[in-house]
Amino acid sequence: MIILASSSPRRKELLLFLTNDFKVYPSEVKEIIKPGLTIEEVPGYLARLKALDVAKEFPNNLVLGADTIVSIDNEILGKPKDRQDAYNMLRKLSGKTHIVVTGFCLTKENKTKTYTNVSEVTFSELSDEDINNYLDTGEYIGKAGSYAIQGKSAVFISNIKGDFFAVMGLPLSQLHQALKEFE
Repeated sequence: MIILASSSPRRKELLLFLTNDFKVYPSEVKEIIKPGLTIEEVPGYLARLKALDVAKEFPNNLVLGADTIVSIDNEILGKPKDRQDAYNMLRKLSGKTHIVVTGFCLTKENKTKTYTNVSEVTFSELSDEDINNYLDTGEYIGKAGSYAIQGKSAVFISNIKGDFFAVMGLPLSQLHQALKEFE
């Protein structure tokens, strides 16, 4: 059985593509970014913290931790604090390409391995009306970068180079291969 160290409904939904044999047990670890990490290293680092935290409770199970960040111009766009913060993020993403980095970590007994996936997402130009109509849906709440690729903001995305599922929160193909290393 896999223990998913995440409360993300999207990760749970995605993991169901690979197995029904899992349990959700969210990590309570504080997501503090260690100084000196590159943007590409941050999600893997946080995923590892989460996996190792939950593994203490489930020492004989395979634990999966994951984290996703959105970044543009070397700035990490986290989850918005409020509507204005979300507006500012979407304005920064408008008409530009940004990266989405998803890291995941698998750990069982004495084996721990971290994986990273980087995708590029390009937004079309967004008008104030586009942004405000989207913000009115409330979908941005709790979403890194203030959007969900699988949701109503999909209409903003003019191009994606990489793994759609990684942008959603869990790179399924990469995870499928990684799970074989832990059989």
